[in-house]
Amino acid sequence: MKIIVIGGSGFIGTNLVEILKDTHEVKIVDKQMSHFFPELTTIANICDVDALRSALEPADIVVNLAAEHRDDVSPKSLYYDVNVQGTKNILQVMDEKGIKTIFFTSSVAVYGLNKVNPNEEHPVDPFNDYGITKYQAEEVLREWYNRDQSNHNLFVLRPTVVFGPRNRGNVYNLLKQIASGKFMMIGKGQNKKSMAFVKNIVGFIQYAIDSNKYSGNNVYNYIDKPDLSTIELVQIAEKATGKSLSPMKIPYALGYLGGLGFDVLAKITGKKLTISSVRIKKFCATTQFDSSKMLATGYKAPYTLSEGISETIKSILDGVEGIFESH
Repeated sequence: MKIIVIGGSGFIGTNLVEILKDTHEVKIVDKQMSHFFPELTTIANICDVDALRSALEPADIVVNLAAEHRDDVSPKSLYYDVNVQGTKNILQVMDEKGIKTIFFTSSVAVYGLNKVNPNEEHPVDPFNDYGITKYQAEEVLREWYNRDQSNHNLFVLRPTVVFGPRNRGNVYNLLKQIASGKFMMIGKGQNKKSMAFVKNIVGFIQYAIDSNKYSGNNVYNYIDKPDLSTIELVQIAEKATGKSLSPMKIPYALGYLGGLGFDVLAKITGKKLTISSVRIKKFCATTQFDSSKMLATGYKAPYTLSEGISETIKSILDGVEGIFESH
């Protein structure tokens, strides 16, 4: 089977290509060269339909992982240019090349914050441009599917926060702070955090491809269960590092105020900082989502969350550089 992974030089893409390349013909299309698979990479930006047309070849499946996802993207119009118009461009070229199946990584951000364990039928309520544009892209994809339901296949995956070795996202920054002994809890830490280990989520995509679970119109949340509270997450990380952290907790209001101060500092200096009001808000929010539909497919994740956290911390302690950005 021939599979084109758009955005395949990124964090999830690299892990996905690693497990697909031995059993499928895999090609990466991305705006930057893959650090690990340059021989599989063709350079093209999904915002440039002509470049995309030159890069995409007839294939069985397109996996679209490309997105603007950072909390501090500027200008905000980039979210719409990449996440929405870029999706339209991909579908246009897929139609031209006769490609009938697309896997799309959306996000649980479409549900918004502090919802009560939403499943795939839950009303959407995105709180930022990232979540808004991910849902708009889903709508574009559903319109495409509905134009030719007998031939088109759509597989939408809504993952929670994804973490793992070499990732520089929010979970990586948290685990790195814990590993350094500089972490201090903001809030009470009782809020539940749905998470996904990268090797598990790419395993699910591989499982869906190899077991032909993608026919028709599909939407799945992806979460590794059971959900952990922030305190439980920190305790697992403490055990993996062998460090005992300060039991002191910073009140949420004070922590959020500090985040606003970092926002001002980032604006003045023009630098992207690891602390911001949005990240404080996310850290202290309940981000818990239902994954029963995904579990009903029969997929068994190869790693527990505790094993994923420990493997990620080991990579940090071993000095493995975090070269991938994630949300």
